[in-house]
Amino acid sequence: MSKAPSSGRKLFNGIEASGAFPVEYRFSHAKSGNRHLVVVFANFSAPEDYGWSNGVFDNVRANILWIRDRFDGMNAYYLCRNMDFGLADSVQTLISNVMRSLRLTPDQVTLWGGSKGGSAALYFGLRYGYRNIVAIVPQFLIGDALEKRHPKVSAYMLGEGAQAHNARVLDALIPDLVRAQANPGANIYVLSSPQDEHYTVQVEPFLGMFQGYENFNFMYSESPTITGHATVTRRNVPALVGLLNLLADGYAPRLGFVRHAAEEFDRDQSDIDAYLSSTSKVQNADAFPPPVVTTPDYNGEVPVTDPRFAGLAPGAVRVSMWENGKFVASPEVAADGTWFWEPAKPWAKGKHLVKIFAVDPAGFHSSRVEVPFTVVDSAPGPGAGAVPSGTVLHPPVVSVPGPQQQVGTAVAFHGTAPGAVQVRFRENGVHLGAVAVAPDGIWGWDAGWAWPEGPHLVEVVAVDANGMESPPAPAAFTVLTASAPAGYFTPRY
Repeated sequence: MSKAPSSGRKLFNGIEASGAFPVEYRFSHAKSGNRHLVVVFANFSAPEDYGWSNGVFDNVRANILWIRDRFDGMNAYYLCRNMDFGLADSVQTLISNVMRSLRLTPDQVTLWGGSKGGSAALYFGLRYGYRNIVAIVPQFLIGDALEKRHPKVSAYMLGEGAQAHNARVLDALIPDLVRAQANPGANIYVLSSPQDEHYTVQVEPFLGMFQGYENFNFMYSESPTITGHATVTRRNVPALVGLLNLLADGYAPRLGFVRHAAEEFDRDQSDIDAYLSSTSKVQNADAFPPPVVTTPDYNGEVPVTDPRFAGLAPGAVRVSMWENGKFVASPEVAADGTWFWEPAKPWAKGKHLVKIFAVDPAGFHSSRVEVPFTVVDSAPGPGAGAVPSGTVLHPPVVSVPGPQQQVGTAVAFHGTAPGAVQVRFRENGVHLGAVAVAPDGIWGWDAGWAWPEGPHLVEVVAVDANGMESPPAPAAFTVLTASAPAGYFTPRY
């Protein structure tokens, strides 16, 4: 799913799957022809494990690559699972591929992160030679931090055997790189504070080790408004973002000569466009249809006292819900393809537009559906499309087209709907047509037009004599051009 935040910057979502561990990412192109890449690592409290994704980088001029720290449902400091550092290698593969697709060098890259993301920025920046490293309240002793504060992450990273020994191995990762003077020409900026509970053990003992680095900067933030680890970052956000734009423009604050980075307003973006396309999360649309939303009704009314969402998403493990570019929820999909979510707090009265997409087991996304509705004081009246309590009207059975069938441009629908008098057809909330049901429950419908090429997901609903609708049955199929064979079935995966 791509979306444009309030700043107008379009986001691309993808998965780098060429390494041992699939790595999820988001990417945004640079502004004003800037020729720089900022790689962002997440802290523990980052939404969806994407750090600094709340709009604070809207005005940063560089290309931005956000990397998600979630592997098998767990955080990993971007380093390892059961001490298998193939995970870190997979993360480095993503960074390297994006950098090369932008035709940049490590001298045109800034690694950025806070807390565990700051530790990752130091590790990858020192080990792989990236020019700029911004580490905000990092932990130098990663194993120690895991043992004391994050038992679940510790078990995931250290494994079941020799955990104490493995923790010491992680403790040595960053200090050993610094002692070896790895990447001595890097511009390194570390921010911490005496009010940070990690400072005395995790930061202060290691500052002197950077004396051999050409441009090491320690930003010491002390203020009565800082009350702990998390607030150090919030207190310094404006200065940090200002630093990031300086680095993106080629200025590394230091004594001596600085050079403004080159700008290319008409640069060739074919390589990075090809990479984003090949790793896009939304690339399996022909075999992975968007979810069906059964509740609320399209353009329906939702009572403020009882907002709820439900639907079908065959083949998905979860659906992801967004409004105005902000994450809402991600309910899991049951084995039978149904999903349900009920918010803990009432929604504001008025009009809403929620966008929902499905996510398959590999992390790929379907296309999204838009659900407009209005929150009102009272529940919708009879005939609004809701299925009343105790109804015996079941969803219709769609026998043709078959699930995921590939067809020509003339599509006929057939099936059964016992107890119904009519069957209706919708796609993306748009009414397509309706047909009467025979007394024996059999129905058939032909729209009479040539269907456009590509995947389709039609909602088929049965209607009883009182005008009440059943839950919809999905009819997913793909229309092929005349040059391709039609009429056969393809598996979902």
